[in-house]
Order: sequence, then C-alpha cells, then structure tokens
Amino acid sequence: MELKSVIAKNIIQLRQSAGMTQLDLAEKMNYSDKAVSKWERGESMPDITVLKEMADLFGVTLDWLVTEEHTSAPVNVEDEEAKKKRILRNRFAVMGMSIFLVWLIATALFVILQAVPAITTLHWLAFVYAVPCSAVVWLIFNCVWFPSKWNYPIVSLLMWSVIGALYVNLRLCGLPMWQLFLVGIPGQIIIIMWSALRFNKK
Repeated sequence: MELKSVIAKNIIQLRQSAGMTQLDLAEKMNYSDKAVSKWERGESMPDITVLKEMADLFGVTLDWLVTEEHTSAPVNVEDEEAKKKRILRNRFAVMGMSIFLVWLIATALFVILQAVPAITTLHWLAFVYAVPCSAVVWLIFNCVWFPSKWNYPIVSLLMWSVIGALYVNLRLCGLPMWQLFLVGIPGQIIIIMWSALRFNKK
C-alpha cells in the first residue's frame, strides 16, 4: 500500500479511537480541518515534524503511524489526559499536605511553649515563623512541579513575611524598626522586573 494511504488509514484509526472529529484533531494540531481531511483521504501527507507531534498526541511511535501492520494498539488519548489530571491533583495534594505540616508543627510548638513559664508570652511566634516557612515549602514544590510564573508572587510573600517576622522580633526587643519595610520596596521592584524577563527554553 502507498505510504500516503497507510498514514491516512492510521490517522483515521487514531482519531476515531480517541473519539475525535476532524475538527478536534485540527485544533489540537493547529491546522485546518480541511488539511486533516486531505491527510485522511491520502491527498496530501503531513511533514515529519507534524507526524511526530501527532504520534506524541496519540501516544504512539512514529513507526506506528507509517506502518501498515501493527503489533500494539494505540493509547487512548482520553486516558492520557485523565492520567495527567490525576497526577496534577496528586501534586496539589502533596504540596497542600506539606504546607499544612508546617502549620501542624507550628501548632505543636505553640502548645509546647505555652507550658514553658519563661517564654509563655512568646509562644504565638510559632505562627509568625510558620508563614515564611510555608512560603519556602510552596516555592520548592512550585519550582519542581508547577509553572514558573507563580514563583514571583510566592517569592514576594516570602520576602514580606521574613521582613514581618524580623520586625516582630525587633519590636519585642524594644526596637520598633518600621524602616525594615522600606527594604521590601526595592526588593518588590526587583521581583517585578525579574518576572518581566523572558528566557529561551531549550
């Protein structure tokens, strides 16, 4: 069978097994439905880069798309999307549990320090320090699993919470240095300018 016809038959099989219309596939591939229709009729053939994108979309190899006889069935695209959503939910759950763990530790310290007469009036500081600690945990998980655009507000939260914690400590020592918050202004400007930078992704 001619290569165009083999590819056309395979595209039809993959699209139908995924429950897609020609328009659905066209939108995912950033092509017109007319182009997809021509591919499936064997009137034209996608170039190698488009074939590779299509293979990745349907979870098959490039060889699968250009071969008439197959030893394995195509992966269901909906199953892949459901898997991605499940992974994303699990990541949010792990991150949320880690942040709540910080507050659990802070609460435990709050309770324990209440029992120490020498520092019984300072036990609430456990919650003050829990805020920057939570921001650090959030930032770590975000850098590993989530879009980098969220790093900037998290870094802002971390910076202001650290400044706030320092201010509280100094105030307890009799040094109400509100000027500390002035340090946060250029810091925030740097974060905003940093967020405006654009880097090439390899």
